[in-house]
Amino acid sequence: MKSRFVRLAETGRRAVSFRLDGEVIAGLEGDTLLVAMLCHTDHVRQSEFGPETRAGFCMMGACQDCWVWTADGQRVRACTTVVSEALDIVTRQPEVSWPNLA
Repeated sequence: MKSRFVRLAETGRRAVSFRLDGEVIAGLEGDTLLVAMLCHTDHVRQSEFGPETRAGFCMMGACQDCWVWTADGQRVRACTTVVSEALDIVTRQPEVSWPNLA
């Protein structure tokens, strides 16, 4: 798997493992989820409008391009979420289940 980011500095920080699409990967303590993800792959998520992939855009929480989801369906911004051992992230939007009103 090709990564978009290559870490050149601050490599001495403690590793923090988390789950990404069922795979355990590691970022470094203090990394945002976006940085940790892009050090392992070339995209953050699949576009909801077509086959393209998205890799974030503004890097500061304004553009809405880096939304990912926790395994329980909560939406989080990868660019402002700090990695932690508790994260279990999915990059495809979970299926929405609408209440049955019948």
